[in-house]
Amino acid sequence: MIRIRGLKKRLGAKQVLDGLDLDVTAGETVVVIGRSGSGKSVLLKHILGLMTPDEGSIEIDGEEIVGVRERDLDAVRKRFGMLFQGAALFDSLTVGENVGYPLREHTVLAETEITEKVAALLARVGLAGTERLAPSELSGGMRKRVALARGLALEPEVILYDEPTAGLDPLTGLAITHLIKEIDTTTTATSLVVTHDLAAAKVLGGRVAFLHEGRFAFMGTIDEAARVDGLVGNFVRAGGIHA
Repeated sequence: MIRIRGLKKRLGAKQVLDGLDLDVTAGETVVVIGRSGSGKSVLLKHILGLMTPDEGSIEIDGEEIVGVRERDLDAVRKRFGMLFQGAALFDSLTVGENVGYPLREHTVLAETEITEKVAALLARVGLAGTERLAPSELSGGMRKRVALARGLALEPEVILYDEPTAGLDPLTGLAITHLIKEIDTTTTATSLVVTHDLAAAKVLGGRVAFLHEGRFAFMGTIDEAARVDGLVGNFVRAGGIHA
């Protein structure tokens, strides 16, 4: 579903991505970990076409997106769901309007159908009956749930998660992690999760990719990472994960 080859990106004096390669198969969950500033969020922005690489190729389901017109990129982006680190809700809209926004923008559903779908999406993330609340009335965890409901509105083929548990207390973070896991196991969506939360990475399972100096220095399970020597093993063990 995602095929990246030789991706390079320099920001100022720093070579953030330096020949990065990645393959993510359809329906797979890959968790990207690494030190702060290693380029994890930059990678997500490239996959969404929000940033253009200096060199390299990005294919989504066999379709090259580097260098294509913005109009064509929009068609590709409709296949994605995105959970931004800060939730990125529209503060001027209610919870229901936030979740329904992509449906109103990109579908021809009747308003009654949108209302029903919004209610079902909010119920799915444990927030039934919150349509009329404002984002300012929500806790951090609730905002993340609303953002996730919005990200699922168009039934995406690929879901990108940028630090989904950042800023949350451990129990709320664990609840969000289990919700992501439930979505992964009940849909056919491909998931790419960027996180510093190694406990979340262990719960999510799948492959872990450690980003270092612009490339993936390790690819395997979190338990395998905990057994290796050097930076990768030290990073994972410092996060509380031991073989």
